[in-house]
Amino acid sequence: MANLEQKFLSELDDKLWKAADKLRANLDAANYKHVVLGLIFLKYVSDAFEERQEELLELFRTNNDDNIYYLPREDFDSEEEYQVALEEELEVLDYYREANVFWVPKPARWNTLKEKAVLPVGTVLWQDAAGNDVKLRSVSWLIDNALEEIEKNNAKLKGILNRISQYQLENDKLLGLINTFSDTSFTKPVFGGERLNLQSKDVLGHVYEYFLGQFALAEGKQGGQYYTPKSIVTLIVEMLQPYSGRVYDPAMGSGGFFVSSDKFIEEHAKEQHYDPAEQKKHISVYGQESNPTTWRLAAMNMAIRGIDFNFGKKNADTFLDDQHPDLRADFVMANPPFNIKDWWSESLADDVRWKFGTPPKGNANFGWMQHMIHHLAPTGSMALLLANGSMSSNTNTEGDIRKRLVEEDLVECIVALPGQLFTNTQIPACIWFLTKDKANGMVRNEKKRDRREEFLFIDARNLGYMRDKVLRDFTNEDVATIADTFHAWQRGEDFEDVAGFCKSASLNEIKKHDFVLTPGRYVGAKELEDDGEPFAEKMSRLTGKLGEQFTEANNLESQLRKDLRGLGYEI
Repeated sequence: MANLEQKFLSELDDKLWKAADKLRANLDAANYKHVVLGLIFLKYVSDAFEERQEELLELFRTNNDDNIYYLPREDFDSEEEYQVALEEELEVLDYYREANVFWVPKPARWNTLKEKAVLPVGTVLWQDAAGNDVKLRSVSWLIDNALEEIEKNNAKLKGILNRISQYQLENDKLLGLINTFSDTSFTKPVFGGERLNLQSKDVLGHVYEYFLGQFALAEGKQGGQYYTPKSIVTLIVEMLQPYSGRVYDPAMGSGGFFVSSDKFIEEHAKEQHYDPAEQKKHISVYGQESNPTTWRLAAMNMAIRGIDFNFGKKNADTFLDDQHPDLRADFVMANPPFNIKDWWSESLADDVRWKFGTPPKGNANFGWMQHMIHHLAPTGSMALLLANGSMSSNTNTEGDIRKRLVEEDLVECIVALPGQLFTNTQIPACIWFLTKDKANGMVRNEKKRDRREEFLFIDARNLGYMRDKVLRDFTNEDVATIADTFHAWQRGEDFEDVAGFCKSASLNEIKKHDFVLTPGRYVGAKELEDDGEPFAEKMSRLTGKLGEQFTEANNLESQLRKDLRGLGYEI
């Protein structure tokens, strides 16, 4: 079944991307993503609304003692009256809000879009509240009207849905996209003759994530600002294991860490035979993003997956306008832009967040790190993607801040990553894992040991595979290898240093390296396999073979000179 689902999703991705890619001739990737993702969002909220309607209709007709929704047929004089009553009852807003389903007014429902988009411009569509005729202006206007109606009726979505009329797309282009989405079964999908165990939310959430990745590739460096490679996000989530509590990302992009956390909770709940919906009630997500477009993408991403979120009142600069000043999170995860130079403001000079030293004005790396530490709960843990320079640089105050972080025992693990993982930069990167509770206090009931003054180094630069000519990626096995190593070290279960890959180091060892945290300094070189041949014999054999090759090379050179002289050339 899993393979069938993967094939279905892969073919769906390909079909929808080809349909969307037809817009590329009219718009660049940075703009046409808003059109496509807006339609995906409309399809999701409409599908979720229709699913709830089907549930309600069944409840209205089902007669049993526990069913408070039952609408008795005998209370009505005719079948016609009964059907009218059912239809009216289906339009009661509270029934949807109690199930955490967005209310979708009739003009915003997908069937309305599909039916009205094919009509000639100027056709009367419906009457407004004042009784005035509302006429079709264009397909893009019809879509914008739907987005506006949804925002009006759902306070959580206020100000986050991007309008598309500004892009001036032709009606037939948009109609083609609407038809493509209409012809695709997002609810109760069937593939290969089998009914798949996928809900509309699962399918559209997957499509949304796939499109974000494709747009990031199409946009290159600019696209990377809102998209962190899925395998890196998965790795961090698998290592931190955010089962419950408050999760925070101060540079959230499109919210990839929250999506992976949601998936992780679902998988963990299934393994433990818990109800995933109940388990999700124990986690809340907080985020911040400065880019208004990306802030909206993240909110839509959460809405599509049914994740409750708090992204602040607006998009805002994390350093200058912290949207969650009082938050103390159990887990903090972030992939901020590397080595930002123009981040400083004099208003930050004596900021309470710089507990370990004021970050250099020309590089925000240790500003991000200390901002995240500031927002950690007393038993909280965090993961931060940074450029490799953060592990060794002594520029300005960076070396001093790193030293204090080590001495105060906040650093838990450093993972060196392979190159070519990111769409937007070739700068080598690493992941810092920090925690405020290496003693494993009893506040968090987890199977971890006292790890004070111990530090784990993992060199993952040789893992992964080339997904294409440009990008490297991790396999699921790579992610499991790194995460399992980290957890084994934390718990003291079956952990061993592996030359060239991982090393548990003491504080004294780090002091000897002047507080440089590059894993390669600690893990050493990978041990070569012993082929059973004694070293002295191997050296004698290899030097003999090298001598033979030198002799052969000399002979070839002599013959070449002789042949050239025969042709009248002298060298």
